[in-house]
Amino acid sequence: MLKKLYLLASILPMFGCSHFQADTKVSSNQVKMTEKTKSRGASSIHTKSKAYTIKDLDNQVINPESMENKYNLVSPAQKKDSIILDVIQINQNPELKYGCEVTSLAMVLNYAGVDTNKMDLYYSIQKDPDPLRKSAKGDILQWGNPADGFVGDMTGKHPGYAVFDKPMIALINQKLPGRAVNLTNQPFERILEHVSSGHPVVVWTTGDYRLPDRPEGWYHGKQFIKTPLDLHAVVLVGYDANYVYLNDPLSGKKQVRVGMDQFISSWKALQSRAVSYQ
Repeated sequence: MLKKLYLLASILPMFGCSHFQADTKVSSNQVKMTEKTKSRGASSIHTKSKAYTIKDLDNQVINPESMENKYNLVSPAQKKDSIILDVIQINQNPELKYGCEVTSLAMVLNYAGVDTNKMDLYYSIQKDPDPLRKSAKGDILQWGNPADGFVGDMTGKHPGYAVFDKPMIALINQKLPGRAVNLTNQPFERILEHVSSGHPVVVWTTGDYRLPDRPEGWYHGKQFIKTPLDLHAVVLVGYDANYVYLNDPLSGKKQVRVGMDQFISSWKALQSRAVSYQ
């Protein structure tokens, strides 16, 4: 698993969110796995990692612990045919090169009426302090677990990676006590129902909303972490019959239209992670 990007890792902080490159009108059945040329901190560096499928990812990505969700969703009969929520657009750069998750959450919480911003959430989010260790050849040997807290340096002064749903849920509950909703591992229809009820959702995907093609792995203590490097987090603000609409903290684009099937494929590849509030 530890291959392809090692030489780059020795000279660049190149982990985490990928730059937006999607042809957003292409369906998942038409998508070809293409070489990604930009990641968080990997500008203009070309890699040739082998593309792989959702089936392959079943054994590649950390499975978050199952969580019992107790919240009210609109019923399918009540779900709107289409909706777009007017959620403020916030950009992660230049302060938070790897901060797509907290920047996306800042958009969601602002919509909920919380007086916060991305830097407040940057300081508040749980961090995993396990330092990055590499071999003499630049191979990643040890790092943190994004299921426990943000891994690395979110500002980009040093390599940074990502954070997953559980620390984000804890942060939502800090700002909206008892109102966090973990939609991880729910059917995508449930995610749409939640948006239909008037609640934007932070969702994990890739920078171009296609299947990830940059697997990586490292040890966290005795645990071996396997996860794609080309992940990203955005805000799901709407949908219609054929498309979803996203606020992207990296591209700086609001209400980006992406093919429904294409997006669902990338979202499932990142283990169907999604968080919001009620």
